[in-house]
Amino acid sequence: MRLALYQPDIPQNTGAMLRLGACFRVPVDVIEPCGFPFDDKRLKRSAMDYGASCALVRHTSWESYLADLRAASAARLILLTTAGSVPYSDFAFQAGDSLLLGRESRGVPPEVVAAADAAIRIPIAAEMRSLNVTTAAAIVLTEALRQLGVFSGKTTL
Repeated sequence: MRLALYQPDIPQNTGAMLRLGACFRVPVDVIEPCGFPFDDKRLKRSAMDYGASCALVRHTSWESYLADLRAASAARLILLTTAGSVPYSDFAFQAGDSLLLGRESRGVPPEVVAAADAAIRIPIAAEMRSLNVTTAAAIVLTEALRQLGVFSGKTTL
């Protein structure tokens, strides 16, 4: 299981994702370019001292990330999107899945949607646009880990 951030805009969200990854021992992929300079100063406040405990991989481009993902032949790319056709709670997660979250300001472009093996959504109130990207990641990641038996002791973090 991995978290992947597509060209993140907000350093505080990225820092919170690194903290989330560290706490659940889930690697985090950052697909650049970012909408901010990627440095400790911008990430430290939200990642706190957890950032060093996160397995972080930075990719210089979407193409680079996709090539690395496809090289891990068992990996599926699961896009979290408000336009997803399947509620996350109805989706069957697998250990090799990479959960992809879009850019805070624009989501992901059509070529990224086309590359996804599945597009899932979190049902929210009809009049609301979306959840914060880190909140969405936490909701879906914990369901995926629950399905994989992490919280029942079948597997470990």
